[in-house]
Amino acid sequence: MNLNLLKAQLRDLHPDFWSELRSGIAAARDLEEFIRLAAMRRKALARGLPPPADLVAPQPLRLALLGACTFHPLQDILELLLADAGFAPEWFLGEFHNETAEILEAESPLYRFGPGHVVLIPGTDRFHHDGSWADPREAVESAARERAQGWLQLAQQVHTRCGAEVLLANLPLPARRDPGAFRSRTAASDWTFRKLVNLELGAAAPSAVHLCDLEFLSARLGTRHAEDPRGWYESKQPGSPALLVELARELTALLRRLRGTPRKVLVLDLDNTLWGGVVAEDGPDQIELGDTSPRGEAFKAFQRAILSLKQRGVLLAACSKNDESVVMDVLAHHPEMVLRPADFAAIKANWLPKSDNLRQLAAELALGLDSFVFVDDSPAEIDVVRRFTPGVATLLLGPDPSEHVAALLDAGWFDPLAITAEDLDRTGHYQAEASRRAAQGTAADMPAYLRSLEMTAEMGSIGPSNLPRVTQLINKSNQFNLTTRRRTEAEVAALMTRPDCVTLAVRLRDRFGDHGLISVVIGWIEGDALRIDTWLMSCRVLKRQVEEAVLNELARLARERGCTRLEGAYIPTAKNGMVAGLYPELGFAPVESASGDATFRLPLNEFVPHPTAIALTQPSHGPS
Repeated sequence: MNLNLLKAQLRDLHPDFWSELRSGIAAARDLEEFIRLAAMRRKALARGLPPPADLVAPQPLRLALLGACTFHPLQDILELLLADAGFAPEWFLGEFHNETAEILEAESPLYRFGPGHVVLIPGTDRFHHDGSWADPREAVESAARERAQGWLQLAQQVHTRCGAEVLLANLPLPARRDPGAFRSRTAASDWTFRKLVNLELGAAAPSAVHLCDLEFLSARLGTRHAEDPRGWYESKQPGSPALLVELARELTALLRRLRGTPRKVLVLDLDNTLWGGVVAEDGPDQIELGDTSPRGEAFKAFQRAILSLKQRGVLLAACSKNDESVVMDVLAHHPEMVLRPADFAAIKANWLPKSDNLRQLAAELALGLDSFVFVDDSPAEIDVVRRFTPGVATLLLGPDPSEHVAALLDAGWFDPLAITAEDLDRTGHYQAEASRRAAQGTAADMPAYLRSLEMTAEMGSIGPSNLPRVTQLINKSNQFNLTTRRRTEAEVAALMTRPDCVTLAVRLRDRFGDHGLISVVIGWIEGDALRIDTWLMSCRVLKRQVEEAVLNELARLARERGCTRLEGAYIPTAKNGMVAGLYPELGFAPVESASGDATFRLPLNEFVPHPTAIALTQPSHGPS
């Protein structure tokens, strides 16, 4: 990081200041650097230096910090990182160790502030076993569960009263040796007691509570380096300066995953990325891969790490300047390969610019470029991708393959908030889609093709079994999404209990496989109208008559509830233009709306169900 260059650019109000600031934020490691960068950012804004286009309209974020510590300079680091991530935070800072009163008092200033997210940091001083070290293990475990449940109930109270999502920090483990090796032989030691509390926090946290893993962060630094006794006694800091930086980064990452578009696809270069050497020059037998050399072993470990991401739902794609036949031969037949052709949703091996291939991959997978992470060992290729496909996140690997696993996993692009059954078979879904496209090419016409798919759909209400997947779709679907309203899992769960709410979750199968849960509708009964608040669908099943089948079922549900019309709105975004004409195409007529949104109405006395090639195997049992 070049602080002198930043200072000069700030002095001259040079437009490159913002890109240099971003580079500085990414490279900064210690607290002092972050404080300097935060001060420079504030000066640039105060002097009127316009930020770059992607930061001109940041997302508002009302954030409260509560707990057993003070929040300066943590707030300063957080503000810098959140601004860099595209947020405009507004703050509520709780008083030291006053979080219980601030949460439980109905007229608390916290609720007048109205946070959307609350960070809650308990103090470790409250997490000791109050009994004897001779107490039975069951008694100590019960006390740990009780302590954890108290904090989870406090966090849930926040959500219940104001709807905020809670980011709850768990407990760093103590760094002192006391009582030596005996610490692991008794549940009553601070070391083991805190671990028991942390396990209960993770296992029992409700959907509105998201854990910020201070235990992991402090272990990653080293517990002695994470503690700062002087900082605690002098100003009640929650940890060392190094831990504050790690905590701010972790909170920012959590907020990005809660509020942002998730990354779904890992696109990999091959030569000197998945193996050492250039296969077209060295030959398949001479590349570095496998357990016979240190570098080969490191490349093989990197492939194992990639496979672990695939197994929890990340789509893999390859993008290599190479001959396809050579690449496929290595992937299919090299005895040390961990990744095989079946592990990839798509493979692009040709001599086109990688930015062109990435755009083709996005079209084939029906995903936005902002869903992609591209990994390469070449700075030149990374620069091309950054310039010509700016939505793609990039990761430049260094020359030492032993560092590849850490570089990939520490980037945190694919950290999940939840893992669903659909995630675990996502690659299979996309490979089946390739078979469907091939079948479409052999069909005489579109109706014949749709009949040949032998499609069946299950349509039912949102319930506990599909809640995680429904929430996932609500928060990541951008293109086929009429209103793009985002909701947390806790908010969707609350809707399920409302008598005026109608929900629909749609699964689709065909002869090539199971698409999984692919469409979600949420609506309200208002008088004699069913108003469609949310309607979204996976683009994988576009133009398969799912839209018509869903409308047929919505009309049936509306009539069942005594409604005489359906009403829906279209709210345009930068990505959902494909559904701008959906309502008129389905027979809705435009009506005037006080909100200014495009609103459409379909009288049910005029509605005739659309014919489709989809058979319903499980009709809806009515609204949730």
